[in-house]
Amino acid sequence: MDEMIFFDTLQQGLWVAVITSTPILGAALVSGLAVGLFQALTSIQEMTLTFVPKLAAIVAVFWVSMGFMTETLRSYFTDMLLPIIVGM
Repeated sequence: MDEMIFFDTLQQGLWVAVITSTPILGAALVSGLAVGLFQALTSIQEMTLTFVPKLAAIVAVFWVSMGFMTETLRSYFTDMLLPIIVGM
């Protein structure tokens, strides 16, 4: 395998990882900031208050964006990896 093909495939794989993880990480960031702001304003320091809403937001966003993530990974596999595996 040529070095250029290897690095191009690696770069594309990392980009797919970033694209597929962005919705979940964004939901965790927004819900964490909202809960942190709520805790700071009300002086409630309950540990489970930070965990449960963040987990619920992550699961909801994962459920909504599951089709997008699957299609992105499938297209990466069929467009980039499968031709390398087959030897095209």
